[in-house]
Amino acid sequence: MQFHVTYVRAGGGGEIQPKMLNGVLELFYSQAMTKTITSNQLLGEIGEAAVRLRFLNMGFQFDGRSRLEAGIDGIAEVMANGKPLARMIAVQVKATESSRYASEDDVGFTYLLRPDDLAYWRGSNLPIIIVLYRRSDETYFWKGVSADHSREDRKIYFDKKTDILDVNAVDRLAELTVPKAGFGYYVPPLGGGEEALVNIFPLTLPAEMFVASTPYTPQQALAILFDADESPRFDWVIKGEAFWSFSDPRGNTCHRIVDSDQVEGIDTTFLAFHEDHDEQNTFSYLLRKMFDHQVRSELVWNKDRKLYYFRANSENTSRTFSYESSKKRTSTEVVNVSFSKIDKSRVDFVRHHAFIPRFERIFDQWYLAINPTYFFTTNGFIPHSYPGALLAGKKRLDNSASLRGQVIMWHRFLTQSDRDAAGLFAETSSVPRLKFGEPPTVALATRVPEDVWGSPKKATTETESKQERLFG
Repeated sequence: MQFHVTYVRAGGGGEIQPKMLNGVLELFYSQAMTKTITSNQLLGEIGEAAVRLRFLNMGFQFDGRSRLEAGIDGIAEVMANGKPLARMIAVQVKATESSRYASEDDVGFTYLLRPDDLAYWRGSNLPIIIVLYRRSDETYFWKGVSADHSREDRKIYFDKKTDILDVNAVDRLAELTVPKAGFGYYVPPLGGGEEALVNIFPLTLPAEMFVASTPYTPQQALAILFDADESPRFDWVIKGEAFWSFSDPRGNTCHRIVDSDQVEGIDTTFLAFHEDHDEQNTFSYLLRKMFDHQVRSELVWNKDRKLYYFRANSENTSRTFSYESSKKRTSTEVVNVSFSKIDKSRVDFVRHHAFIPRFERIFDQWYLAINPTYFFTTNGFIPHSYPGALLAGKKRLDNSASLRGQVIMWHRFLTQSDRDAAGLFAETSSVPRLKFGEPPTVALATRVPEDVWGSPKKATTETESKQERLFG
């Protein structure tokens, strides 16, 4: 296109003014030549600014990247009381105006990572998180992105309660900066603390126990008791030629295996706090035998796995235990029947609540330490042949809340008889029993992040019921 421009001198002013043709106007003022900033660009800038402000309010530093970024929008630095710790987290921000996320409900939603972002992040030497910001409701959700995410496994699940980017997340974020290999390093507590429940129950022992001489070995004594007409009992130990029990053997079937004229009642503390380690181990074993006798109608001892589990009342039938939790009355299926998803009439397995016991003496106090776990049977009575995968799958669902709940449940179960005995119309019993105190609590300087409990697991998009999360 050719243009002809004529210049004339303004009257006496010495300035040149162009006379522009229509083509010149089109050349300099065409709509095609006007720069436009899109709403998506503006939203992206707003999102990054909002996330930066959120990190600053949480006590972190946040430095944005240049416009040449390829998948990392900023670097967050952990600080303790205003002191930078040189512990960095790479942050990718995804902003939206008001759109709902995939599969979103009141509990959570899913998000699909981009393959090129995953490929870029895989080579990172920093921990990476993705932050989702929605402008309409000012929500911030975050999730750590592990290096083992594959192109085929790009979907991650956000929990609207636990994955909020706020001051409650500072310790979980700081934990990401600890190397998974080597000895790591110390990251001081950044958020508020919590009260932890210790999985030990202080024991109140019977004041008196009985010792006697016996001419029998433990094996011989068992054979005699099994041959007797009376029901055998096993709440005793034989060490050398000495018989120990909390029950007077002269008043039960054990009179057959002792020298009745040599039975003597002694103060329990004499053997309970004996300085000899062998005597302490023998006393610990006696506690386990007495405990076994005390719970024999409700729990089953599995010798192979060395644990107690709830006894099924009948074949392929669930069993429920009701009790007062820390806040309200609740119940749980302590024996749970799982049916096949294909054939609803066929039982796949039966899951029993269980625990591994250990009697420990700490200074001048004996405790029952419990490790909550599960036991699997085929019908409630026959042990499952391959319980490993079932146990691993269930353990992956356990978090601190479920473990705390199980400790409380076991305490309520073991103390139920004491509460019943304290009832208005309860009959007084002289049968010696172990009594269990409340599990102690410890004030922790920092909360333990939920996602560091157990082994790493993939999040599920299906929300479990509250009861399943606690004990299911």
